[in-house]
Amino acid sequence: MNYRVIKENDVFLLTDEKGNIPKDHPYGPGLYSKDTRFLSKMDLKINGQEPILLSSEAEVSYMASMIMTNPHMESDGEVELWRESVELTRKRFIYRDVFYEVVTAKNYNPKRTQFNISLHVDADFNDMFIVRGFQNGETGSRGETTLDGNQLVLTYNGADDVKRETVIAWNEQTSSATKDGDVYFDLDLDHEEEKTIVFTFVPTINGDVPKTYEPQEALDNLAQSYKDWEDETTQVKTDNAPLQRLIERGIGDLRVLLTDLGYGRFPVAGLPWFGVPFGRDSLIAALQMLPFNPEVAKGTLKTMASTQGQSKDSWRDEEPGKIMHEMRFGELANTGQIPFTPYYGTIDATPLFLVLLSEYIKWTGDMDLFTELETNVERALEWIDSYGDRDGDLFVEYHQESSKGIANQGWKDSGDSIVHRNGDLAKTPIALSEVQGYVYQAKESIAAIYEKRAEGEKAEALRSEAANLKDAFEKAFWMEDVNFYALALDEGKNQVGTITSNPGHVLFSGMLDQDRAQTVSSMLVSDKMFSGYGIRTMGKGEAGYNPMSYHNGTIWPHDNSMVILGMSKTGNKQDAAKAMKGLIDSAASFEYDRLPELFCGYDAKGKAVNYPVACSPQAWAAGTPLLFIQSILGLFPDSLNETIALNPELPEGTNELEVANVSIGRGELSVRVTRKENGFETEVLSNTTGFTVNNE
Repeated sequence: MNYRVIKENDVFLLTDEKGNIPKDHPYGPGLYSKDTRFLSKMDLKINGQEPILLSSEAEVSYMASMIMTNPHMESDGEVELWRESVELTRKRFIYRDVFYEVVTAKNYNPKRTQFNISLHVDADFNDMFIVRGFQNGETGSRGETTLDGNQLVLTYNGADDVKRETVIAWNEQTSSATKDGDVYFDLDLDHEEEKTIVFTFVPTINGDVPKTYEPQEALDNLAQSYKDWEDETTQVKTDNAPLQRLIERGIGDLRVLLTDLGYGRFPVAGLPWFGVPFGRDSLIAALQMLPFNPEVAKGTLKTMASTQGQSKDSWRDEEPGKIMHEMRFGELANTGQIPFTPYYGTIDATPLFLVLLSEYIKWTGDMDLFTELETNVERALEWIDSYGDRDGDLFVEYHQESSKGIANQGWKDSGDSIVHRNGDLAKTPIALSEVQGYVYQAKESIAAIYEKRAEGEKAEALRSEAANLKDAFEKAFWMEDVNFYALALDEGKNQVGTITSNPGHVLFSGMLDQDRAQTVSSMLVSDKMFSGYGIRTMGKGEAGYNPMSYHNGTIWPHDNSMVILGMSKTGNKQDAAKAMKGLIDSAASFEYDRLPELFCGYDAKGKAVNYPVACSPQAWAAGTPLLFIQSILGLFPDSLNETIALNPELPEGTNELEVANVSIGRGELSVRVTRKENGFETEVLSNTTGFTVNNE
């Protein structure tokens, strides 16, 4: 990455590798909260010059650090500061909505040395959508800037009648400071003497100022919260070092991306641009985390339920019972200039809400949550059968109504992602293959819950609807000429026949017969679809194929994870292992072994090729290696029937895997899988669930 990003709860910081926020940079670095940029400029200088970067690290998920030194400085032939005399370190983190910047200057000149360091800051308070160049609109104006002792306050009066301020404070006496945001410190240090200056940056909204802490106390508390997170999360040990690093990175990154809006912790979509509630992304990431921390799914479900659609509102693509797509909190949203308050233009979040709820109950047996959300469940099912199925053909379709909404409303939501085999773009309403799988799985799974509650009539109705959908899907989506399922049906019910990864999601749903599941699985690991580093979004040779395209040939780790889980569930274990190994191998191409949102779909002939604006960390990319573990184990609990299916297959390069303290029902399961000459040996190390383990 050529940037550094840190986040805690609702505040995140995006800088260059030096730790600076260059003014007017096209990538939009800054300090953000509630979709507002509270710092648009920040740079550190020594004697008025840019330091030289030596190292820039973000190995620890919650903290970034930089080491720099001074350039050689002369004036009229006189040396002012010999090169590499001063070491400058920057250590930064965010705790309780306060950004801490700890700057330490250390003198390595043999003689006592005088120099100054300075920080230069500004804030434009731009809405996220303006920063990214997506929207313009009516905005507010800068208010008075105040300077009082060791504190500078930048003020903005929003068009939404919200007063926003950036409160900047420091712990040392300045030599000078100005309302223009320039703060200077004169230092006079002996050899190896150092001086530390602590800056705090506090984004405030309508005067709500969070408490600041001593930096070491704040950092210790932050580190402890990560330790607590690790302790409450399933433990994994494997002899496959790249896989081990992926797991640890994924767990740490998911902790970074957790946010709580009052309903429990849930993962926002990703950084830097999607640190907000995001229906599809948050739901899938929570699904990936079920074997590791099911409480996140609970927080995600309750958060999504809290904003479930109430009425018909075309401006926001809202409909009764619909689960939101994305929620924004900035000035443009608050003034109604964009429809993200929240925006509902997604076709898959509603069935995915039901899928996550039913899977959560399979893992936990928490029927109380179902009771709490029962009205939300009923309304989601009603939406599927009414607004979702616009023409009564059993298929759920999307069509944009909002003038500032999204045209393609599945997970491949770019404008060119739904393309026919002749290169023509499909026209809406569009029924996506994977969405029909989500709907089938939702109805079958909710039926099982109703059955457990002795509500047989409801269960029978849902099962009948699911069976009818399965029959209709097979007739409408199967393409006999290519032995695969269509990507979608267009407005005329014509097959969008491009070979893509979308039908791979249907494997997990249980909607495909075994022979069809095998056929789909085989296609996805064929040379057409599999690059060696993962399954492409679109097959080589298709009219729309482009290995650099956002959705038409790139590789998305989360997309692979959903396919891999389905392969494992349908018994196509070797295909799953092949796909997993590809992604594990790709991780070495990325900084800190962090799988990005996506990468280019070129054949594996060296390093994986970066996609230029991929988010990293991204929640469902971070959750991908976690889903690997469930897939490797073939682990599918069913708390409704008090059984646990276990069917392991280790990918190449992995000879031993131990997974401890998997939370299932009211207990925990720990297992070890070891590669042997003639297969795999599976040991159940402990089982306090009371459930029967069916080890196939």
